[in-house]
Amino acid sequence: MMSQEQNDLITRTGPKDACGKLMRMYWQPAALVDELQGPRPVKAIKLLGENLVLFRDAQGRYGLIDRHCAHRGADLAFGRLENGGLRCAFHGWLFDVSGHCLETPAEPKGSTLCQGIRQRAYPVVEKSGIFWAYLGEGEPPAFPEIDCFVAPDAYTFAFKGHINCNWLQALEVGIDPAHASFLHRFFEDEDTSASYGRQFRGASAGTDMPMTKILREHDNPIINVEHTEYGLRLIALREIDEERTHVRVTNQLFPHGFVIPLSTEMTISQWHVPVDDENCYWYAIFTSYSTPVDKTRMRDQRLELYELPDYRSRKNRSNDYGFDPHEQATATYTGMGADINVHDQWAVESMGPIQDRTREHLGTSDKAIVQYRRLLRQEIEKVAGGEKPFMFLDAAHARSIQGPATMDGIGPTRGWETFWMEVDVKRRRGAPWAAPVPAEIAEKVRHLSAAE
Repeated sequence: MMSQEQNDLITRTGPKDACGKLMRMYWQPAALVDELQGPRPVKAIKLLGENLVLFRDAQGRYGLIDRHCAHRGADLAFGRLENGGLRCAFHGWLFDVSGHCLETPAEPKGSTLCQGIRQRAYPVVEKSGIFWAYLGEGEPPAFPEIDCFVAPDAYTFAFKGHINCNWLQALEVGIDPAHASFLHRFFEDEDTSASYGRQFRGASAGTDMPMTKILREHDNPIINVEHTEYGLRLIALREIDEERTHVRVTNQLFPHGFVIPLSTEMTISQWHVPVDDENCYWYAIFTSYSTPVDKTRMRDQRLELYELPDYRSRKNRSNDYGFDPHEQATATYTGMGADINVHDQWAVESMGPIQDRTREHLGTSDKAIVQYRRLLRQEIEKVAGGEKPFMFLDAAHARSIQGPATMDGIGPTRGWETFWMEVDVKRRRGAPWAAPVPAEIAEKVRHLSAAE
């Protein structure tokens, strides 16, 4: 258990909150590139409790500025794109992508009022299908050279989804290896050849055994947690028999991301980004190591659940997440259908807008959550003391943060420690793009005998 004060410390991300100051030290996903497609590239954004507007000007430059006009506070999300900026529809004040006021047309001729007006603005860059914003002060950090940022566009696909709860409880599902055997349990196994783009529905590497069968029949994993240069590595071991063990390697990418295997060919890099203290979006980049991503298929799959323009789930609290008691008795553990995003959404939203951690009782299987919270508190204190936090990267250090390695497969019960590395290295070396082999893995894997 923790105190209410401790819970507030690690969950609240407003401009004046300690965790909010930490989060502002990193690039944050602000919108999908898809959201600015069309004839009027203007999008209202709420990020870390701040109301902003994202737009593209006639020269193709992107701006992220305060949503409320510096004149009298009208909503710039309804502004007009013209004359090199975004013009307020109330009195015609015009702002460029850096927030400078260019025109105040209702003022007397010769007025210099606009010269002293500056709309709050933040840097924004496009990367791997996502617009990233930096809401902190000073120079922003460099991006790590992780796979989803290194892979060519054809080998990545970005998407997002809204969750009606605090960012932290949403993130913690992704660093909880034990829950998948229960929350995502299916009583029947499907044809794994139809699993493209669907998590936990394919076969595990090195076998034709479906992941659904592994999770269902081996629900008491041994969980190892290792500290890394990017956050945490989680290794979940499910012993099949004396000779074979299922190994799943996932990663927590500080501050609020994780990198996990989707299949033998794809990984998911996902961030849980605070909209405000009671809402968040997950942003995911799917990265392929084999063939270009079928983006149309991936998007269509996800749009079966998520509605535009806000990427909210059709299954939600208002309709009991599609709960069917007959299905729960015969087909799935939750009775909420086959999309595991719904399962996760129900789990974290059912905790309340902000989980009351003063009432929880953690066990051994929650060791990754315990260590992550400890790391989060440590870095919040650093920033409060005026220090740069963990993973605030300069250009040189950013080049050393690669991978991270993931794996989902069945290997030897004795020797799994190197097997998962060999599988990851083999996949990288066989990729049609230059997928870097993380240095710490390359040093330990000189050959691929166990994986070949």
